Amino acid sequence: MTNQANSTSVKPGRDSIFGVCAALAADFGFNPLWLRLAIGAGLMVNMEAALAAYVVLGAIVVISRVAAPDAKTRLPPAPDVAAVASSEQDVEEVPLTRAA
Repeated sequence: MTNQANSTSVKPGRDSIFGVCAALAADFGFNPLWLRLAIGAGLMVNMEAALAAYVVLGAIVVISRVAAPDAKTRLPPAPDVAAVASSEQDVEEVPLTRAA
């Protein structure tokens, strides 16, 4: 059984291929769309160089995640079921009045 708290990967979304752009954007604090556009433009100019750059960036992301895992890139732990159940029981009903 794996422990999700020890995972050091950024969860890629639906629009990600390998999550390289999303991981770099999360590390440096920018929108991953800009990096995706740059790689897309590079594909139009020189496909081999753009693919090589993407592979190198992917390798850098993997090496950085293994060498220096960071707490902000880890997946959050699963919520405690008992805490969620108790917070749902504390909700009060608010009576609503009808407008005339």
